[in-house]
Amino acid sequence: MNPTADAMPIAAKPAPSSAKISSAQIYLWSLRRELWENRYLYVAPLAVGALAVVGFAVGQLWHNPGQTMSEQPYTFASLLLMLTGILAGMFYSVDALYGERRDRSVLFWKSLPVSDLTTVLAKASIPIILVPLVTWIISVATMSAMLLLASLRLMGTGMSAWSHLAFGSMCWILLYHLVIGHGLWYAPIWGWLLLCSAWSRRAPYLYATLPLLAVGLIEKIGFGTAYFGHWLAYRLGADPGGMPAAAPKKAGEMTMAAMTPRLSDFLTGTGLWTGLALCAVFVTLAIRLRGRGAPV
Repeated sequence: MNPTADAMPIAAKPAPSSAKISSAQIYLWSLRRELWENRYLYVAPLAVGALAVVGFAVGQLWHNPGQTMSEQPYTFASLLLMLTGILAGMFYSVDALYGERRDRSVLFWKSLPVSDLTTVLAKASIPIILVPLVTWIISVATMSAMLLLASLRLMGTGMSAWSHLAFGSMCWILLYHLVIGHGLWYAPIWGWLLLCSAWSRRAPYLYATLPLLAVGLIEKIGFGTAYFGHWLAYRLGADPGGMPAAAPKKAGEMTMAAMTPRLSDFLTGTGLWTGLALCAVFVTLAIRLRGRGAPV
């Protein structure tokens, strides 16, 4: 036995350090959670896209081959998917922060190491970023299926729907339109709905609409003007930037390019930046209200 060895202290093993999760990972996890809990955000556009393909397939049995190369059916299908995305985004935004207080799940989520800032930013990213991207992916898949059906219809005629319709250009214009229009241009709308969702104790749809109606009525009755109403209509219904990029190819025919503003007009206009500033204010207030929020 070696007394020297016995006298040597045994070195303690270092305690295993817990893995540190970055803020970016927590944010991405929060985004995935929102998609898991709100599957209608992609199920509803998928259902509309499937119906559009079925309707187009039925229409191919009644149209002559020359009508299959028109851009209008593809634009109409895209518009249906855009409307579905807008409605899904509105429904999600109004219920995003109110729903977790209604079912008391906010108590569980607040017990996790996820800040109110990360949670609300993830929820704001759904209508501003993810819904336009999901709508675009499903729209491209829908138009691809329609174009495949049109190509099958044109077999043996010597015509090609792929080359005539400029499918790649249609897809990029659609992405541009969704990102700047439904995402950035509608950002103050999404921010306002999130704020109302964090603010309301019941009936969040009334909280989202009644204050806007009250402001419009007070302005109209008190001052005889309708600036707020015109601004709201412009934000909701006008093309982003207020200027179309090009005229339709044919009189009476809708094209995506005709409903999409030029990038230079969009970036240099004040509408984009004032809208983003309003969105930032609304989201900041929603973060503060979420921090003080309790189950309803």
